[in-house]
Formats: sequence, structure tokens, C-alpha cells
Amino acid sequence: MPACTRRVVRGLFALALLCANAGAIACPLCMGAFQQSKAQELVSAPHAVLAVPTADPSRFRVIEIVKGERPASGTIEGGYPRNGPALQAAGSASGRPVLLIRDDLFPTWTVLGRIGADHAGWLRKLAEGKPAAQMSPEDWRARVALAMPYLEDAEPLAAELAYGEVAAAPYAALLAARPAISAPVVRRSVANPANAPRQPVNLLLLGIAGDAHDARALEKRLEAAHAAGDAANLGSLIAADLQLRGPARLAWVEENYLVDRRRSSAEIEAALLALSVHGNASAAISRERVIASYRTFMNAHRDIAGYVARDLAAWQCWDVVPEYVALMKSGTPQQYPSKIAIVAYLRQSPNANAIDFSLPAMAGAR
Repeated sequence: MPACTRRVVRGLFALALLCANAGAIACPLCMGAFQQSKAQELVSAPHAVLAVPTADPSRFRVIEIVKGERPASGTIEGGYPRNGPALQAAGSASGRPVLLIRDDLFPTWTVLGRIGADHAGWLRKLAEGKPAAQMSPEDWRARVALAMPYLEDAEPLAAELAYGEVAAAPYAALLAARPAISAPVVRRSVANPANAPRQPVNLLLLGIAGDAHDARALEKRLEAAHAAGDAANLGSLIAADLQLRGPARLAWVEENYLVDRRRSSAEIEAALLALSVHGNASAAISRERVIASYRTFMNAHRDIAGYVARDLAAWQCWDVVPEYVALMKSGTPQQYPSKIAIVAYLRQSPNANAIDFSLPAMAGAR
């Protein structure tokens, strides 16, 4: 990989870590975490209805109010014709209800997809939620509990809405939902090639609800991924494996990913994100043990040692200050995002005023 490409990849990874604080934030292992899901669109929109097509391809007759007030005319203008691409993608059954949303700033409604009217009550509860950025840990637990039963719903849009909310949830909220997770259902979903885009979340759920058989299956997948240098879904695999096997498994992760110089940047990044998720939740793997693994990583990869600084600051772990100061004084070349993260960590530390930020090694980028 060319040096410039490596810098871009590492820069994007650093951004992911810097954006993932230790509070109630989306699990960074779930790809949908950084995109607004249809469920969040439903939350954000002040108006939402279930409607059916009329003789006019551009208009729909409202049959259920999900959010907001009923239109005076009882009909609305849809953002797509009845046979447009959005409806074709959602299903072609004639007369099937359509979920539409509208913002106050725009007169036209947007189609989210087709869904049966028997889901209207659930959709209302979903629409009443808070935006993700405003949700507390308690809000997230309630949200996951609301979405979890619909992950494998026969209505594709219901399953998509539920998946979007579960994917956006912090790992701690998924752990709290353990009693509601059906291990057999998750196993089938993981094994279904059609659910490949949902593997990150399904693997995490399998790690939470699985058993010794699942632990062995995950171990085989990890061994195959390691042999092939495959980073696809690696973070979720490691996180699930750690959840099932506990702290004793960390030695394997450190040896095979955090200190192995043959690993690609994508593999190392996946392992760090898995550790970050566990450190934030501090459940199967304690935060203190994750920090010890971070130190192992810092010693092995001094040029990107700052990629764990954001977590260390969020966890108020200031014991690493002397190590970072010594690293910056040593003049060891640093990837730019790593250097910025280290400086940010040091500036937040309790004794920041005693640190000499004018050192040449801490100014500018290499």
C-alpha cells in the first residue's frame, strides 16, 4: 500500500476513534452507526403517515396518522409516483400501505417504503423517540427493547427500521437486551448470505446471546480471517469472541493483532475498535484490562500510539500522560492524526499546565 494511501486510511480510522466517545454513543463496529437510518428519519420528521395509492399516481390516501396532524383533504402528494423506484424497491403488491414522512420546510412527502397497517402502533412508538444525539443510556435501553423483536420481522421495512436502531445503539444497550435476544434466530441470520450487510450487528448479538458452540464457531472464523489477512467484519468478530471467552482471550488478540507487525492497518484498526467497544461498556472485559492492551499497542506501534488517546481521555485515564510526553520528546515520527490526538489528550489532563507544549516534537506534522 502506498504511503499516501496508508495515511488516508489511518486518518479515517483516527476520525472514527475520535468521534466515538465513551458516553452513550453508537457502537463504532456497526457501519450504520455513522449514517442516519430510516428510523432516525422517522424520529426527525414532524409528520408521518401510512397511506395507500389512489388513481392519481402522485397522490396517496391517508389511512393512519403515525406522527403529526391528519391532512384536511385526507390525501397527500407523494415524493415519488406510485410506480416510481422507491415503491418498486419496497414492494409491488397493489394497494399496500406506504410509510411517508414530511418536514415542515417542504410540501412534498418522502416515501420510506411499504409496511402493513398492523404495524401502525409500533411505528408511532418508534416515531416518538428522541434523536440519537439526545438519548441517554436509559433511552437507548428502551429503544433497543422496542426494536429487538422486529429484527427478523416478515415486513422488510419493519426489519430495516429495527436494524437501524439496534445498529445505532451503544454496546452497553445491546448487553442490557440480552434476555430479548434469541440465539437461534441470530445464528440463522448470521448464516444467511442475504443478511451479509447486517453481519456487524448480528455478530455482536451472537456474542452476547451465544454459547460455547458459538464461541468455537467464532474462533474458527477468526483463525481463518487471521490466516487470510481478512479485515471484513473483524472488529465484530473479535468483540463477540471476547464477550463469550472473557479476559483470557485478550492475550491472543494482542499477540495476533496488536503486536504482530505483519498485520495490515485495517486489521489493527478493527482490533482496536473491538477493544474500544468493550472498554466503553466495561462488562465482559474491564476497562482496566482494555487499557493494559492499549499500552501493549502503544509500545508496538509508536507512530500511531495516539489512536487510543481519545478513549483514554474519555475514561479519564491520566496514568498514560508520562508515556505520551516521553514519546513526543523522543521525536519518534508520528502519523498526523495520532499526534493531534496525543496533544488533545495531554491538554485535557489535570496537570496540563505543567506540560511544555512548545517542544519541537509536538509542533507541526511529520
